[in-house]
Amino acid sequence: MALFLDEQQVTELLTMEVVIAAVEGVLRQHALGAAINNPRTRVRLPTGQLHMMGGAVPTRGVIGYKAYTAFRGSTRFHVMLYSADTGELLAMLQADRLGQMRTGAASGVATKYLAHADARSVGIFGTGWQARSQLEAICSVRQVQGIKAYGRDATRRQGFCTEMSQQLGIPVEPADTPEAVVKGMDVVITSTNARDPLFDGNWLEPGAHVNAIGSNALIRREIDDATVRRSSLIVVDSKAQARLECGDLLGPLERGLIHWEQVRELGDIVAGLFPGRRQASDITLFESHGLAIWDLAAGMAVYDAAKANGIGREIAL
Repeated sequence: MALFLDEQQVTELLTMEVVIAAVEGVLRQHALGAAINNPRTRVRLPTGQLHMMGGAVPTRGVIGYKAYTAFRGSTRFHVMLYSADTGELLAMLQADRLGQMRTGAASGVATKYLAHADARSVGIFGTGWQARSQLEAICSVRQVQGIKAYGRDATRRQGFCTEMSQQLGIPVEPADTPEAVVKGMDVVITSTNARDPLFDGNWLEPGAHVNAIGSNALIRREIDDATVRRSSLIVVDSKAQARLECGDLLGPLERGLIHWEQVRELGDIVAGLFPGRRQASDITLFESHGLAIWDLAAGMAVYDAAKANGIGREIAL
């Protein structure tokens, strides 16, 4: 019997601390050759798209995939977990909340290893669904004292700041200009669907860390050439994925501003195969695209918690 878990149940069972640990662990395993991740593929129609991401984490006993559709402004996410030993279906999860949390957790892991240890201030572009888990994750790995947020809609921006101030217990203030989100900030996050760079990279403070999560298509670009050029360390979740869809980096790579040999994978840094930040003044950049193994690791954490607490509906398939 397989277990079905809906969005409400996944939300009840998943905490940011658990997801950060799951994502950090599976990144380490991937770097050491103990996990398999296939890049995302897309099936496109005039009316929408199907996205598919598959992988395996044998040490967690799982092989599986995430599939999601985006049609006419509606997106639906599902994760399928199969036994890596027998191939039987273990669980089917509705995965909108899971995806939000694991994306935030990946930025949390990147911040843990790349931001300087006493980072206290955060600036974020974007006030949507993903922006919330970004801030939650960063506050889980650093003692953040203040946050500034920028979004184009002033009313939505104020509502986001009020909500996140209450949730995080620290001041989250609306910024009137992009410059105010970058200057003086230890960590800068871009969580948008922007097609053009959001800020001037010359505004970044020495020692700043940037988490860029929105550039997962060639037509999307959140950061400019100055940010790329000033970054002492450029890190991606997967080079195979970045080669297909990292709009932030593919232009600078094509123009010769950087080379693939300079780009590192986050798992290599987590596993200690390559050093992270070397100097306090280094600017570091993490480009996040999303890996299937994050979904599988987070999904297994939910599955284990559900089995332990008798949550979910058993289905015969």
